[in-house]
Amino acid sequence: MAASTSHSFCSSLAIVVLAVLVIFTGSSSALSKNHYSKSCPKVFTAVQSVVQSAISKQPRQGASLIRLFFHDCFVNGCDGSVLLDDTSSFTGEKTAGPNNGSLRAFEVVDDIKSKVEKECPGVVSCADILAIAARDSVEILGGPSWDVKLGRRDSKTASLSAANSGVIPPPTSTLSNLISRFQAKGLSTKDMVALSGAHTIGKARCVVFRDHIYNDSNIDSSFAKTRQNKCPRTTGLPGDNKIAPLDLQTPTTFDNYYFKNLISQKGLLHSDQELFNGGSTDSLVKTYSQDVKTFYSDFVKAMIKMGDINPLTGSSGEIRKNCRKVNN
Repeated sequence: MAASTSHSFCSSLAIVVLAVLVIFTGSSSALSKNHYSKSCPKVFTAVQSVVQSAISKQPRQGASLIRLFFHDCFVNGCDGSVLLDDTSSFTGEKTAGPNNGSLRAFEVVDDIKSKVEKECPGVVSCADILAIAARDSVEILGGPSWDVKLGRRDSKTASLSAANSGVIPPPTSTLSNLISRFQAKGLSTKDMVALSGAHTIGKARCVVFRDHIYNDSNIDSSFAKTRQNKCPRTTGLPGDNKIAPLDLQTPTTFDNYYFKNLISQKGLLHSDQELFNGGSTDSLVKTYSQDVKTFYSDFVKAMIKMGDINPLTGSSGEIRKNCRKVNN
């Protein structure tokens, strides 16, 4: 009898421990690569066709879609909240400091959602669309591919204050700030450097790199002068929105030139050059600059890991019919 009672107690304790583990490890384990295999088997071809078309018309859209995914995941998890327009009950994330006038490709997401809804209405979340579109953008522009974990649901609200709280590292960040911001999201220093490699594509506005090209000393002088020709020193003028490629050599190809540029002190942003400035990440930048396969491998692992940040699953949230607004 005592043995039976002991066995029953141990079984109950095991169940409690397992439940606690599930709570503290989050719900990312609920995500799976085959989440839509039966409910929406054509989701991948639908997303890819729209992303391919958008990039063909404007290659910069690929970088914009990757950035949307990053900015979504860093603010309250990968829940599609960054896509919500303001309403009478909340002010969303679009006008937050890190996003306002900076995030793009919302119309591309609208087009993707429209096509996916025709294939399988009310099944695929906007949060998952961002994850797939980011992967497709990398692959279409010449980078690696990977199996995207899916099953996220969409937030019913968004928070301007959360997006403004400093969780998204600004382009003025120091290395220690970058490391701590990523660590706060469960991402290692290696993850941070690898994810920064997404700056091998896309462009930035003068207003975010002006201080670096005029005031920093850890920058190649000829590179600084070239950028100064397109970015006036005076702030508050139309020049603020002039853009320059983050990677001068191959701005529309996902490769490792970003890291090669850092070694030559040709990082466009202050935060970029911080990765190779006599600090703890110098050796990793050297590795990635010489070994594109290692960069790709670490980038893929980091993207999958980032996609696991606090997703809504199960009965949480909803599957939005329109990525810009919650369902009625």
